[in-house]
Amino acid sequence: MTSRITGTGGGARGQALRIRRATARDAKRLTRLVRNSRAYEGPYAPLIAGYRVGPDYIETHEVFVALGEDDRLLGFYALILAPAELDLMFVADAAQGLGIGRLLIAHMIGEAREAGITAVRIVSHPPAEGFYLSVGAQRIGTVPANPPAVMWDRPELIIPVA
Repeated sequence: MTSRITGTGGGARGQALRIRRATARDAKRLTRLVRNSRAYEGPYAPLIAGYRVGPDYIETHEVFVALGEDDRLLGFYALILAPAELDLMFVADAAQGLGIGRLLIAHMIGEAREAGITAVRIVSHPPAEGFYLSVGAQRIGTVPANPPAVMWDRPELIIPVA
């Protein structure tokens, strides 16, 4: 899938964006993107400290990367098929506001539809809930904190796959 970035953010606007299936060779780049995400600063930092997106994870799940014209990693998502859940979704800090997250969600919905899935569960990072609501997700509850792994409650959403 190739699209054009049309958001209002930084210098990447107007750049072609390509979404492709991740490979084991992408593991280090995906791990770096997660660990460097400003979305997980402050109280959220312990959750991703030492986090690793390994080749085995990429080979087991539906993981797709968004790449710029220069093959720069702009974002990625991981869809678990059974039960259907958006397990990971990250957009590079420098690429925030360009519409990449919306393109990744649209791509994820297409992949879910092809797999015969009717809805995808999302357990959201609390600051990302507004984004998911803006792309059609509906809040269905709250996943309670699970110390010491996760110290805060998280919104539980569902995104219909029509």
